[in-house]
Amino acid sequence: MKFGIIKERKNPPDRRVVFTPEELVRLQSEHPEAVVKVESSDIRVFSDEQYQNLGIKVDTDVTDCDVLFGVKEVPVDALIPNKKYFFFSHTIKKQPYNRKLLQAILEKNIELYDHETIVDATNRRLIGFGRYAGIVGAYNGFRAFGIKYDLFTLAKAETLSGKDELIARLKRQTLPNIKIVLTGHGKVGMGAKEILDGMKIKQVSVADFLAKNYTQPVYTQIDVLDYNKRIDGQVLSNEDFYKNPQEYISDFGRFTKVADIYMAGHFHGNGAPDILTREMLQAPDNKIQVVADISCDVDGPVACTLKASTIAEPFFGYLPSEHKEVSYTHPASIMVMSVDNLPCELPKDASEGFGEMFMQHVIPAFFNGDKDGILERAKMTENGKLTPRFSYLQDYVDGK
Repeated sequence: MKFGIIKERKNPPDRRVVFTPEELVRLQSEHPEAVVKVESSDIRVFSDEQYQNLGIKVDTDVTDCDVLFGVKEVPVDALIPNKKYFFFSHTIKKQPYNRKLLQAILEKNIELYDHETIVDATNRRLIGFGRYAGIVGAYNGFRAFGIKYDLFTLAKAETLSGKDELIARLKRQTLPNIKIVLTGHGKVGMGAKEILDGMKIKQVSVADFLAKNYTQPVYTQIDVLDYNKRIDGQVLSNEDFYKNPQEYISDFGRFTKVADIYMAGHFHGNGAPDILTREMLQAPDNKIQVVADISCDVDGPVACTLKASTIAEPFFGYLPSEHKEVSYTHPASIMVMSVDNLPCELPKDASEGFGEMFMQHVIPAFFNGDKDGILERAKMTENGKLTPRFSYLQDYVDGK
């Protein structure tokens, strides 16, 4: 089995990589029958020399590799026919802008394994950069707060060495007695929590967050039944919410009355009610003035997320009265951060974490006959056709 690490070719450039030099050494140590090769790259966070110094072959040609690992979408003209590819294709939700990519993958007889489709037997995702999105997103939320109130100026995360330095910079700042509400208990939400806990911000219960005043900054991390309620008034279980989202409406309005910053790290399922609505943001008693939408669903459950912002320009203003974008310096605006590629700001940390997950969950499947079905479940295309699990994409491929 010959594995290749491909050069990232998408713009804007992405410096992340699936395997660090050290992880490739570990791969070869644990699986001596594996051969690895790295495609030369001038943008990768780890230089060609760092791989070569550990005995990893670096080349401009990876056409002799069986399996190719990348992060972002591979441009159509760079796809090598008859190979197995792993990368984020952004096609599983029928994204219109990547239809041609999936069509080309089928035409070139490529076996595609999307990182998002790598799941366990219960369909729990095993691979992702969510933790690092949460870490950078929470940091950017405080950057936004500092700028909005002219309290402090923080360096961009991409100019710092990693999570520890982000926390060190944040701990130097003096925060007023603000309240922060965080949605989500998955990888994204827990990544944001790492920043809040690293700063030693006090975590409080939902009841105390809503009712008490504090002389220090505090946060609460809330789950789906904290910010949604059944229309009929029954209080049931999380499972009921996931099964019957249409029976619920948002109860997030009670948090908008007391919170200063909202950090959105939730997963929002199909059919679930909107969380932060236009009406809440327009209400005279709305207190939220900074929204860090780490999940970044444009025109989704957070009404002020009108667009995905960029690492270059992460912040914009939202004018609730007119539901439109304005300058974030506008006195009546809410400051929004909705960068959709946050882990790119911590390429070293993110790559290290990603490689560890890949070594744990995916690489063994190549050598144990895929006994847990990891590869079989993740495989989207085979022999020029969609696999049965992904046959729902056929009309998308057909352009219908």
